[in-house]
Amino acid sequence: MVALVSGANRGIGLATARALRESGHVVVAGTRSGTAPDGLAAVTMDVTSTESVDSAFDQIEAEYGAIDILVANAGITRDGLILRMSDSDIDDVFQTNLVGALRCARRAAKGMVRARRGRIIMVSSVVWALGSAGQVNYAAAKAGLVGAARSLSRELGGRGITCNVVAPGFVETEMTEVLEESHRETIRGQIPLGRYATPDEIAAVIDFLAGDAAAYITGAVIPVDGGLGMGH
Repeated sequence: MVALVSGANRGIGLATARALRESGHVVVAGTRSGTAPDGLAAVTMDVTSTESVDSAFDQIEAEYGAIDILVANAGITRDGLILRMSDSDIDDVFQTNLVGALRCARRAAKGMVRARRGRIIMVSSVVWALGSAGQVNYAAAKAGLVGAARSLSRELGGRGITCNVVAPGFVETEMTEVLEESHRETIRGQIPLGRYATPDEIAAVIDFLAGDAAAYITGAVIPVDGGLGMGH
């Protein structure tokens, strides 16, 4: 099986690429630089550009064949209170986190429909339902992934294609390392398990959804948040 992971140069994306490789898949990392660590095959892909996405898929298909597994993971933050949020803060987050995922899913679906099989996995966030002050743009984009995935599940399910969402809580990545320690402690105190996740813990769930054991799961939102978002 050929797997494409967007934003696979670090954090959850890199951990996912490694996990899928360990499971025996041919893994290609989609990154803006066209490079990836740990000896992973990589392709230049800017999810904010349809031309770049199509070019990346063309290159992967020519070298490895049609993509069977898509992990739409690429994401950015532009945090700030809504009264101070610029148009570019909103547009950039939506183009990368939501529209970029749709571009990738649209392109991947072509090959999956022909093959009558496929896995589309979108990486959202606990904030899609919980909300987060200072992250109106990010939370809205991550919530949009849920509606997109459930709609894709209905469109593509008859062709043997599943589409699911993984919603991580706070994870030990570069995004959370920049938070002030007092803020990190406040967040940690709200998590029932009392700690942040590791990228490998998120990757393990994505790896499961990509495998045969998850063949009858589609349109689902899988929280991996230590209980932070329970009930939402």
